Amino acid sequence: MKGRLTQWDDAKGYGFITPDGGGTKCFVHAKAFGLRPQRPFIGERLSYREGLDAQGKRRALDVQSLEPRAAPPAPKPRDDGRVLLLVPAFAALVAAADLLWGLPHGLWGLYTAMSMATFITYWLDKRAATRGDWRVPEATLHGLALACGWPGALLAQRLLRHKSAKRSFRRVYWAMVVLNIAGFVAIFTPLVR
Repeated sequence: MKGRLTQWDDAKGYGFITPDGGGTKCFVHAKAFGLRPQRPFIGERLSYREGLDAQGKRRALDVQSLEPRAAPPAPKPRDDGRVLLLVPAFAALVAAADLLWGLPHGLWGLYTAMSMATFITYWLDKRAATRGDWRVPEATLHGLALACGWPGALLAQRLLRHKSAKRSFRRVYWAMVVLNIAGFVAIFTPLVR
């Protein structure tokens, strides 16, 4: 069969193909594309074989691109890496607070451990996305960011290019960063007392 990719969620790795001549849209998962140099994109002409999944639902299999051109380039993040300066700036704030008012000894370790755990969780989620496996819920990623893991999340977004384009996710992520930093200032400094 032949059709056009009319819906695609790159973060979740699935979409729908509308067959030529109309008819019911057919579900397509990223796994059905096999190995290819570019990501699927909306409007791409495709050939596919229709099959059934384990639940008996229609899905596209053995999907091949019919496009002579490559996919449009993925949008680049608007920042040029300067946002990463927030990590050393926050570390400087923590160091200054430690020198001026003293901090619990385990605080550095908490931020480091949570950042490492968050980075690893992003990596596992990206791997699951490329394999079509179960994904880490976004609420879990946001919870890790709020629980002192936001520096690791920020590094993962930039280095792994994961969860860096979806605006709704980024808005909530930055809200978690602001809440975490505000909580740090409120608890460990006399600035808001």
